[in-house]
Amino acid sequence: MDASMFGADVVVCGGGVAGTMAAVAAARQGATVILVERYGFLGGNATAGAVAQFNSWQTANGRKVVAGLADEVVRRLTAYGGARPHDSFVMSTGHRMDRVEYSPELLKLALDDMVAEAGVRPLLHANLLDVETDGRRIAALRVLTKGGVLTLRPRVLIDGSGDIDALKRAGARFLELDDGAALQPATLMFRFGPIDFARFGALSGAEIAALAQRGFAEGRLARAALHASRDPYSTDAWFNIGRLGIDATDPMALGAAEIEGRRQAWKAAHFLHDAVPGCEDGQLRAFAAQVGVRETRRVEGDHVLTAQELAQPVQFADAIAAGAYPIDIHPAQGGALHYLPMGDDHAYQIPYRSLIPTAFDNALVVGRGISATHEALAAIRVMTISMAVGQAAGTAAAMAAMTTTSRSGGADVRAVDVQALRAALLERDALLS
Repeated sequence: MDASMFGADVVVCGGGVAGTMAAVAAARQGATVILVERYGFLGGNATAGAVAQFNSWQTANGRKVVAGLADEVVRRLTAYGGARPHDSFVMSTGHRMDRVEYSPELLKLALDDMVAEAGVRPLLHANLLDVETDGRRIAALRVLTKGGVLTLRPRVLIDGSGDIDALKRAGARFLELDDGAALQPATLMFRFGPIDFARFGALSGAEIAALAQRGFAEGRLARAALHASRDPYSTDAWFNIGRLGIDATDPMALGAAEIEGRRQAWKAAHFLHDAVPGCEDGQLRAFAAQVGVRETRRVEGDHVLTAQELAQPVQFADAIAAGAYPIDIHPAQGGALHYLPMGDDHAYQIPYRSLIPTAFDNALVVGRGISATHEALAAIRVMTISMAVGQAAGTAAAMAAMTTTSRSGGADVRAVDVQALRAALLERDALLS
């Protein structure tokens, strides 16, 4: 084989938390795995985007619905001193949510450890150039690295790139927005401190909501929210209060959004300093390395998961992950939020078929690009659920790469024994309902 060409059972494109969990799961199943990531670190929105909290591990009444590798991430973060205990809080909207706040910087270390120990080959500082197909198979990916262009030949591809760039280049089909709907906006997180958390945390829900509305009305907040994630080892917090209504697959719009996001953060930091109790001594400390993107492309999969199926909830025979996060739609414009909470013990399932693109036999999708409607994605896009889906996809990809073949002689993700997949996930502490 040429020195610039590498084969692997599984190639994962995108090292966000979904892609990283997929790579680790596949390697632990015995597959050879290459993980392609454009930055010099893993984590995606969890690190570069500095989201700084993993939301919604359980139903409203406390029944846990996400565990497995996601739990392991938190254990490893805790060992580094990079995670606060699981707790609940009241959002600016007045709704209660559970979470684990964490340090984005220490998450980089935890993910490094998981990848290294599993035997994954990380290919960092690598950008996707193009994809070669052979009928219904992904035959090769070409990536640009510091050493030049490398060709990767996977038996199975997992696209965890967020924007589903690999499958877009391969010619996969994607779901359209309904008439009148718009992509959810992006947000640039920013770090602010020091904060007197005793005073800030003592604000009532009504006080928080009133301050947020005031900041929005004065043009100092981009949306009516004061949502913050406390840094585990300082008196700073990461704030999620921006709003950038863009299509993040448009390169000019994405660059403009980064610039506008920093302007929004600067104005918001001054509002915090001037108006919010506990924030009087604070200042803007840092911007996230990238805007956090909620929605772009959604692949057309063998099953399109709907909001109605989440609300019912439908029990899927091929369920490979569960969740309880509400339908949480950020409109592209204005300061409002459409938030539809679930019932006290309500959880829903994600079927394996929603990970399989209709156009290909040896590919899977993880993260916010899986096959779901705009409304359903608003619930299942969060990082806890994405980690669970990533674990499932990596396990399935390894099974497909090592044990099944299609008529073309390559791996076939549809030939995976779903009940064996579910059993393997349960053996590794995943929750499926």
